[in-house]
Amino acid sequence: MDWEKGEGDPFPYYVYGVACSEVEIDCLTGAHKKTRTDIVMDACCSLNPAIDIGQIEGAFIQGMGLYTTEELQYSPEGVLYSRSSDEYKIPTITDVPEEFNVSLLPSSQTPLTIYSSKGLGESGMFLGSSVFFAIMDAVAAARRERDAAEDFTVKSPATPEQVRMACADRFTEMIPRDDPKTFKPWSIPIV
Repeated sequence: MDWEKGEGDPFPYYVYGVACSEVEIDCLTGAHKKTRTDIVMDACCSLNPAIDIGQIEGAFIQGMGLYTTEELQYSPEGVLYSRSSDEYKIPTITDVPEEFNVSLLPSSQTPLTIYSSKGLGESGMFLGSSVFFAIMDAVAAARRERDAAEDFTVKSPATPEQVRMACADRFTEMIPRDDPKTFKPWSIPIV
């Protein structure tokens, strides 16, 4: 990289990837099941494809937990409520997609990196958001079936409670929406 001339490749170790996930949601409980995930990553010339694929799988599961289950809850005074596995849900073996395909792009040579390789590390973590967006698409489909308004919000993590409320039906309409000025919340959202 020639910084004076503004030429060259300043980011030769950047990693690129794509993921597509399919989910099924239960509109009555808000639970979801991951039926399939496909991931493709660019690792240039992988030094050990088995290790790289394992890193991608682990990072994806970690990211999926971040976007779907790992909810931090604080008291209005700032005390962390979700500080153990009783209140803070991390992904388990049952959260792995039923069909989970990970592949690396064909090897490509680059003189800019050591042995034309790239370090994958936790680079696949953001790919876990594909599950979050698949859940959003499933909620949108459920709302269309019920002729509900097309605009809705589900914040990350997409917990079963949020998914259930977003599905909107005659039961969720019966739940009163409290005015935040009329009560002291038991927990505060971290945005």
